[in-house]
Amino acid sequence: MESFDCVVVGAGWYGLGAAKQYHVTHPTDSLVVFDGQSTLGGSWASERIYPLLKSNNLLGTLEYPDFPMTTARFRVKTDNYIPGEVVYEYLQAYATEFGIAKHIRSGTKVLSAEHLDGAEGGWVLTTASSTTSGKQKQKLVKARRLIIATGITSEAFLPHFRGQETFGGRLFHGKDFQQNRDTLDTAKSAVVFGGHKFAWDAAYAYATAGVETHMVIRESGHGPCWMSPSYVTPLKKWIEKLANIRFLTWFSPCIWGNVDGYGGIRNFLHGTTLGRKIVDVFWSVLGGDVLALNKYDAHPETAKLKPWLPAMYSGTSFSILNYDTDFFQLVKDGKIRVHVGDITHLSPGKVHLSDGVQLRADVLLANTGWKHVPPIRFLPEGIDRELGLPHAADADPSPSSDDLACQPDLLAQTDAQILATFPRLRDEPVWNARYKPLPGTNLPTTADDNGDGNPNASLTPFMLHRFMVPPSARFLRTRDIAFVGSVANFSNVITAHVQGLWVAAYFEGRTHRKDGVFAELFSAYGPEDYRGINEEWAAASA
Repeated sequence: MESFDCVVVGAGWYGLGAAKQYHVTHPTDSLVVFDGQSTLGGSWASERIYPLLKSNNLLGTLEYPDFPMTTARFRVKTDNYIPGEVVYEYLQAYATEFGIAKHIRSGTKVLSAEHLDGAEGGWVLTTASSTTSGKQKQKLVKARRLIIATGITSEAFLPHFRGQETFGGRLFHGKDFQQNRDTLDTAKSAVVFGGHKFAWDAAYAYATAGVETHMVIRESGHGPCWMSPSYVTPLKKWIEKLANIRFLTWFSPCIWGNVDGYGGIRNFLHGTTLGRKIVDVFWSVLGGDVLALNKYDAHPETAKLKPWLPAMYSGTSFSILNYDTDFFQLVKDGKIRVHVGDITHLSPGKVHLSDGVQLRADVLLANTGWKHVPPIRFLPEGIDRELGLPHAADADPSPSSDDLACQPDLLAQTDAQILATFPRLRDEPVWNARYKPLPGTNLPTTADDNGDGNPNASLTPFMLHRFMVPPSARFLRTRDIAFVGSVANFSNVITAHVQGLWVAAYFEGRTHRKDGVFAELFSAYGPEDYRGINEEWAAASA
């Protein structure tokens, strides 16, 4: 059995960042990175770079702090979005630069991880890789430390559509758009199911390829996502930078926000009547500016793309209009036809909607989300509760104290504390009175579920300390597992860099980074603010 000091599962932004940070802080330790895809990159792997894919980020905000994406090397100019192929090239270069590439074993999936109960802990992994004959070869690997970096967009959720067996056309999840890119040339009519950024990308790709394109947004769903230009407000501020200015973070009701030392200001803004009025005005101005810039109401068809949720509640579904031509003009010209309705069933060559409309289609591309649990079976059975991972709610009236997600008194106490701190959350808007989960969500739900049920429907939430480590006594003692990338924000690459370093330090046992109070409050955080963090950690631990 092979044995490693550290095993990383996943080679996307978070996996590469964690592997690099562990490698530079433990240079003599043995390391391996397993990834089920044939190339590194996670969502930006070569096999997942679908046609016309670009980052939502302009040059300068999608890079690791210690590895700048320069124009000279990567050929992307200032104020330009980054093509998917360049992001993949950048990640390859990063892995090579820091000596990680040679440790990556692509095409190797981790099926299970069994914890060892000894004093030092550790894990035995069952891996599977394809042989030249196409068969799966399983192998056992021992890990002293395990970093799970599979993220939240690795396992696609594709529901079963009634009648799909007779549809006759191509039906696939957006994750597989690259493998089905030939449909841009062969399809006569395509239906794109979904209202979030990927659905917009797919609709744009088909429409600009000359394919009759229908975009179906669920009547019973979350509605269209927020889409914005990169520069907003009358001052034309770069929206990616706005999300990383501490002063502006005060307007978001974040329960962890007070750790930055400015709890008094947050308490005023969210805990007083006057403060909440100021917060309401802030979000009204920001959201109103985006709505005005996009001119949704100027045309009855673009009005269908107007977001249903207020901006404050949009979270990381907020996205960017990064297209070469005007998306909304395609809608006005009828090249993208927007429908608000549920898909009731499929029939030969047709997609049927709840309002009676029948759409002729030889392609149905479904942007229907992801399985949010790691695609690994953790053993012994039931250990996912102690790990703090999503699992089926326990019917036991007296669940183990290590299963934090099934402690009703604790959860009620926490909810009460959150609502007392942020009274505005008591009055969440009813954004869709007709909302219901996708069909099949009453069907079961485990990490290895391959059925047609929504695998997120009946699961408890993540219960990871700092979104990274199990809170139970057993794993705090052994410190042999951590999770990176189980959180989404507008600064994922910075987070990947810092999470990787935090985990490396956690395995072994300056909160403000700006120079001066004014800069700390009013200037945007960026990759450049974290460029020396490794050296600082090394000096502090010397």
